[in-house]
Amino acid sequence: MIEPEGHEPVCRRRLSTAAVAPLPPAQPPARAALVGRTVRLEPLDPDQHGPDLFRAGHGPGQAERWRFMAYGPFADQDAMQAWLQPLAGTAEPMFFAICDPAGRALGMASYLNIHPAGGSIEIGHVWFGSELRRRTAATEAIHLLIRHAVALGFRRIEWKCDAANLPSRRAALRFGFRHEGIFYRHLVVKGRNRDTAWYSILAEEWPALDAAFTAWLDPRNFGPDGRQHRPLMARQPLVP
Repeated sequence: MIEPEGHEPVCRRRLSTAAVAPLPPAQPPARAALVGRTVRLEPLDPDQHGPDLFRAGHGPGQAERWRFMAYGPFADQDAMQAWLQPLAGTAEPMFFAICDPAGRALGMASYLNIHPAGGSIEIGHVWFGSELRRRTAATEAIHLLIRHAVALGFRRIEWKCDAANLPSRRAALRFGFRHEGIFYRHLVVKGRNRDTAWYSILAEEWPALDAAFTAWLDPRNFGPDGRQHRPLMARQPLVP
């Protein structure tokens, strides 16, 4: 696979040598729920969320979702439960179960590469079960994670993925992340090379993006059939 000519041109931003105050600029996230209108991100609890997560991530046609992850799919619920158990107590990555209003866990996400002293944080380990994919709740989950990170003082929110994972790259752009380039021969995942595509949102870019998310998530943006009137990317500011 060759990177298409002109595909996702690298963003251009002004270089900065400005003083940063206060120091450190950010506070680390706490293990606390993030609650929206259509979704609730709960700190991972394997005993509570494990069975739902196994059902959400496995079954006919589900294996492809694990293709670019460093783990999974799992042979059975016990195998996934054994993988989840040590994740519940980690501060980094800090894992969340993405739950519907009824409390069913339908996917996962995390904060990782958390650097309060530098003010950068990554959103990763993101996967959506079938009931979340292409749903309002999936977009709101990412909105909650970015908004909370900015509120904690993080100046840079990162999104990284396998450069061959085109759905994740499209999602990054849709969520307002800007492409910074590709780290070639970056990792080895499941025995094969991974070139990693890097994306970011800077704190100063967030107010306009937050307004775009908020307008898109407004119930008035959806018809009786649940279809959006105007896509999220159409609401975002144009950037070079």
